[in-house]
Parts: sequence; C-alpha cells; structure tokens
Amino acid sequence: MQRSHCRRAARMTGGRRARVWGLIAGEAASRGGPVSASDACVVAVAAVHVTGAWLSAASGKESAGHLMSVTDLVSERLAELQLTLGEGPCPDAADDGGLVLASDLGEMEADLRWPVFAPAARQAGAAAIFAFPLRIGAIRAGVMGLYRDRAGPLSDEQLGDALIIADAAALLLISADHADQADQDGETAGAGPGGQPADLAGHRAEIDQATGMLTEQLGVGIAEAFIRLRAYAYAHDRPLADLARDIVARRLRLGPDPRSSGSGRA
Repeated sequence: MQRSHCRRAARMTGGRRARVWGLIAGEAASRGGPVSASDACVVAVAAVHVTGAWLSAASGKESAGHLMSVTDLVSERLAELQLTLGEGPCPDAADDGGLVLASDLGEMEADLRWPVFAPAARQAGAAAIFAFPLRIGAIRAGVMGLYRDRAGPLSDEQLGDALIIADAAALLLISADHADQADQDGETAGAGPGGQPADLAGHRAEIDQATGMLTEQLGVGIAEAFIRLRAYAYAHDRPLADLARDIVARRLRLGPDPRSSGSGRA
C-alpha cells in the first residue's frame, strides 16, 4: 500500500513538472526564442496567480546581486529596493537558502523584520511577497521573487508550482552562464545573458563596473564598495543602476566618507 502511494505521488510530481516545463517552453515559442530563465519568470505570474515576478542572479558573494528579469514596473521597484536596502524577503532567502513567504506585508511582523523595506514595498504596491532561492546542489544561482497586490498565502498547489518554476529558473540561469562563458558571441541579438532584456543586462554590467571603480577611488574591497554604493543610492533616493551609470560616466565621484554627498552632478 505504501509503495503504491509513493508511485502515485511520484507520477503526480512528474506530471506537474512536465506541465510547468511545457508552459515555459510555450512562452519561449511565443516570442520566437530559445527557452530562458526570463520565460520561467513570466510563466510564474499566471501559474502561481501572482501580480508580478522577478529574477535576481547571484554575483560573487552577493547571493542575489543583479536583476535579471522582471514582469512589470512594480516588480522592478521591489527588486531594486531590496538590492539597495540590503533587506527584504529576497536577501533573506538568498542568505538562508530557504523560502521566505511574507503573505501580508501589513502585519507588524513584517515591519519588525524589514523596518525600512516593508513600508517601502507597501508604498510601491505590494501586499505580499514570496521569495524562492534558486539553487542546484551547492550552486547558488540567485532568487525568484513573486508579489501580489493583495495579502494572502499561496495555496499548496500554487506553492508546488512555484517551487518547480524556481528549479527551472535556477537550471536555466546556470546553463546560460556556462554558455556565455563558453561563447560570448552566441547571444541572441537584442537579448542579454540568460534571456533577460538587454537593458537589464546593461544595468548589471554598469553596477559591476561602478563597484570596481569605487574600490580604486575609495581604497576598499569589493564588498565595502558595494555597500557604499547602496548607501549612497538609499540616502539620495536614487535607483542603483542610475547611480552606477553616473559613476561609470564620471559624472559623480563618491568621497571616502560614506556620508559624503559626492562630487560632480548627482
């Protein structure tokens, strides 16, 4: 009896996985390109019944350091806030390696856990956020974030689909990274690595470049330089990518004091 139950459960799981991968492949076919992590991001919205989704990819010691794909402007704002502030469900999921399911950002627990991010997320239009670490074995690929504009938990079926989509996104991100390293000329025209839009790929490159420039300007390591970059962006209420662009273009230079307003055009 127990073996029969296990076989039945395995068939159900296998069938769900095939269905989810079919949806991802269908999304890729609809846009006429190869299957990518961005397709998994789009599929998550309809399959899990959420308002929006985003993928942030790991970068070095930053477990979810760069925005790779978004489905709407609110998702982009939520990802940007967490990257800039260094707090929220996605950084926690990346650091701890476990799910973070914040079904009601209006609860006091959310404000206590994320005192800066939670109110900012509500103001941006999110009432619930669900964060899924993207991992294959010991490899950390990043984090998938989902949000709803109304509070409420995921059902068991929605959570199961989200977990499979997160696994698919992790595999696709890792595969894309390997392909990019093997052949930098193999990218599809108009698209960035991992299937993300080219402008998001550009943002990632500018943030990396700005962080590298700050290590020289401030005489600090990569981690400290990124902290300084985030602190300045938060203090001046500026998107991290926009600030990085000004630093790379040498329109702005940060002083050695993290409280410094910098020099040049802000």
